[in-house]
Amino acid sequence: MKAMVLTGIRQMALSEVPDARLRNADDVMIRMGAVGVCGSDIHYYVSGRIGNQVVRYPFIVGHECAGTVSAVGSAVRWLTRGDRVAIEPAISCGHCDQCRQGREHTCRNLLFLGCPGQIEGCLAEFLVMPERCCFKLKEATTLAQGAISEPLSIGVYAVKQSIAMAGAKVGILGLGPIGLSVMLPALAQGAAAVYGTDKISERLALARKAGATWTGNPETQDVVGEIQAAEPAGLDVVFECCGEQEAVDQALEILKPGGKLMLIGIPGFERFSFSVDKLRRKEICIQNVRRQVRCVQPALDLIEERRIDADPMITHRFPFAKTKEAFDLVEAYADGVVKAMIEFD
Repeated sequence: MKAMVLTGIRQMALSEVPDARLRNADDVMIRMGAVGVCGSDIHYYVSGRIGNQVVRYPFIVGHECAGTVSAVGSAVRWLTRGDRVAIEPAISCGHCDQCRQGREHTCRNLLFLGCPGQIEGCLAEFLVMPERCCFKLKEATTLAQGAISEPLSIGVYAVKQSIAMAGAKVGILGLGPIGLSVMLPALAQGAAAVYGTDKISERLALARKAGATWTGNPETQDVVGEIQAAEPAGLDVVFECCGEQEAVDQALEILKPGGKLMLIGIPGFERFSFSVDKLRRKEICIQNVRRQVRCVQPALDLIEERRIDADPMITHRFPFAKTKEAFDLVEAYADGVVKAMIEFD
């Protein structure tokens, strides 16, 4: 089969790789239909690593995906050939202490699509996953919507881990795919106001259209001062979604005493720093967000019940053969890109 393979820093080639095949009785073979380009994919593309996860070339990335079932193992019960499915990219063992505690996302033996040292990704014609990682799509749901349920599920999980949204005043620093994936479920669950920041004007406009109360560009505006003027008592929760030290500093300024800081963005450096004085005096609670757990179906429900509209997040579409162009666009933050979607024939 054909796959898009990382061959070096900013290098990618369409290559012939061994065919995907069923190995276990509960395996499902999926013909890929749509793959979203994630920020973590870009980290591997431009630097060859995220932290201690280092790419060994050649390697296939990609984990936001949906497709059509082409074959199933003998123990598969809920899916059949022709079903369209969204994919949970994390394969947990189900037996370790984390899995037994309902923390499959921090499984001791986790295998994650497109993660170096674990398993190759989904930028290929076919993918094999356990049935438990496949979520059947309704007839009206597109494969692109199925693929975007993966980042949306992270937003659903982050909101779930934060505070009760009803009446909450919320900050979202970074309005890329994850920031917007936080904003949509936050609003759906009753957030009273959402204050968002980003350096790309098109993302700010998209957030306002989707329901943000206020948006600002930290490169051209005093975003802290403007948010404090609008909400002098401070915000209940701030989601840091861009992986920037500047955003963490801003979050501590705009949070109210007793507020909660949610760290979601993946930084390109080893350590954040915090103002101990502000943390201590405000008694700020910090919660890290590691992907998601059991939130793919709730994310799909939000889409399929039309409680949110995630389609505007998909700003650019590319055929499989032009995957490298998609990666270059996302890396450069060019043309107001939010989510680039790779679509297969």
